Amino acid sequence: MALDSQESHDELLVRSRAGDEDAFLALYRSYQAPIFRFALHMSGSAAVAEDVVQEVFLTLMREDLGYRPTRGTLGGYLFGVARKLVLRYLERGRRSVALEPDPEGVPIAGLAVDADPLADLTLREGLEALRRAVWALPRRYREVVVLCDLEEMDYSEAAIVLGCPIGTVRSRLHRARALLHEKLTLERSPRPPVGALKPLRNLI
Repeated sequence: MALDSQESHDELLVRSRAGDEDAFLALYRSYQAPIFRFALHMSGSAAVAEDVVQEVFLTLMREDLGYRPTRGTLGGYLFGVARKLVLRYLERGRRSVALEPDPEGVPIAGLAVDADPLADLTLREGLEALRRAVWALPRRYREVVVLCDLEEMDYSEAAIVLGCPIGTVRSRLHRARALLHEKLTLERSPRPPVGALKPLRNLI
């Protein structure tokens, strides 16, 4: 998750809450896509993901904002809010029955292979298989994969978002990766691109 320094984001938050629209827009541009991807992978629904993003940024405008810099980063706080919202949607039964196809606006740059449509198709099929495999994981494993592998969040911040010890994050991630490997091998799908999961954070 390549974002600017925490200090600059905290400064943007102060300015935003004082009515600076440019500061709010800067925060939105920094966090909108990662939060959308997280909510999309967790819910399987682009509509739910869009609602979650909207609610997360409405939270920044509320007087009772619970963010405290001493407790973690702004990004960690926003992902924590997003996670609670996604769980609320899932509990209400608003989850889509099946994984939706790629919604418009989700970055898929870098998938094309010049002058090689077969290779391009193979790569896309491999990414789709990986997407299905991630979605099929139990929630506690899916969220650590999305946070740590796809969004490259460090273990300590992921632990804050999930409300669990760092050791739990590590053990869940180890198990999640094993499950993904098992499922992809079982389906005999094309292997994910070289570089494992991390480079795919902006692709799926």
